[in-house]
Amino acid sequence: MEATSRRSFLKHAGTGSLAAVALAAPTRAASANDKIVVGLIGCGVRGHRFFEYADYVCDPDTKRLGAAAKQAGVDASRAVADMRRLFDNNSIDAVVIATPDHWHAPAALLALQAGKHVYVEKPCSHNFRESQLLLEAGRDSGRVVQHGTQQRSAPRTQEIMAMLRDGVIGHVLVAKAWNVQLRPNIGHARPSQPPPGVDYDLWVGPAEFTPFQANRFHYNWHWWYQFGTGDIGNDGTHEIDIARWGLGVDTLPSKVAAIGGKYFHDDDQQFPDTATCIFEYPGDGKAGHRRQLVFEMRLWSTNYPYNCDTGVEFTGTEGKLMFSKRGKLEILGPRNKVIKQEQFKSDPSTEHMENFLATIRSGTKPNAPLEEAHRSVALVHLANIAVRKGRSFAFDPERQQIVGDDQANQLMKRSYRHGGHWAIPRGV
Repeated sequence: MEATSRRSFLKHAGTGSLAAVALAAPTRAASANDKIVVGLIGCGVRGHRFFEYADYVCDPDTKRLGAAAKQAGVDASRAVADMRRLFDNNSIDAVVIATPDHWHAPAALLALQAGKHVYVEKPCSHNFRESQLLLEAGRDSGRVVQHGTQQRSAPRTQEIMAMLRDGVIGHVLVAKAWNVQLRPNIGHARPSQPPPGVDYDLWVGPAEFTPFQANRFHYNWHWWYQFGTGDIGNDGTHEIDIARWGLGVDTLPSKVAAIGGKYFHDDDQQFPDTATCIFEYPGDGKAGHRRQLVFEMRLWSTNYPYNCDTGVEFTGTEGKLMFSKRGKLEILGPRNKVIKQEQFKSDPSTEHMENFLATIRSGTKPNAPLEEAHRSVALVHLANIAVRKGRSFAFDPERQQIVGDDQANQLMKRSYRHGGHWAIPRGV
């Protein structure tokens, strides 16, 4: 398949034929002793975590690109601005996508189409519809896709999840996750010229074109509807995934309730700095089979629950378990009897990437597959919709639609660049 046709495939072809294209695309098979050649797309805050694995680096900001090439030990010929150069390179086996959120699913879909294995940072999509498309494409591709929820590869976290499944606090009925921190104010700004060396058009990509503005560029893109998913999607994805994992639910919820807004920050950011989100999983409706997941976010406080800025509290019929990825565990029995208190070190970024590479070699399932990513990231998107619309709603987990609210359903997808773009997925 010619490079130009591969690049334009998602715009002109249906996702149903993606499998045949992806499997036909040339890529080298990695044997147990063969080096897996990795291309890193996005050299910002998250990208730094992958420099030691990168054989190629990609970023539309030449300053970041040059710094990344130096730190990764990559020569100039392997440092490019346009990700299509990596997709068209048959020597590259896998890509790591550490871009802004609005590029996660489009880049992953293009990579799968080109026959690459994919590590995609969290959240795997900018909106619910993109998650659906990526899940379908991943299933059909014959390639490994790992989601950047690193706690799935942390040995101690895996042990704690096993303890919950084994009934250490009885039947877990409620999981309450939180993200509490003091986020900086991004101020008020006006559109201006991009910094020298930045290909801003390439950075915006398939999103609706928005003029450059300093406080919606590097990292601050998180807080804008066009590019990010707010802190519910940023830090919250990790805690929501852990909460759902420990709660033991493998479906989408049937009820979503969320309230929130900008309670503290007087600035340009569009996403809330305060939110309380609740999801109900009814099971078969019988007592003991229903589950509830709660997520709380306060981006203006340093008064952390359990003195941890992020964590999850699981409440079961025979006790309570608190876990934080910061390295804290507390297990209480009935009437708050202390069973266990523990502090430990945990930084699973290396284990998670190593698991990704190992599954490429073995053909086994990664620790954070797209099925799990979709179920957790769906909660991010549904919570953001509920907060934006200012109302709760029922959700049909089988049809994957919001029930009886056409306006809310419109936010399950996004608008893309007027006039088209090579990275806009078909079927959105």
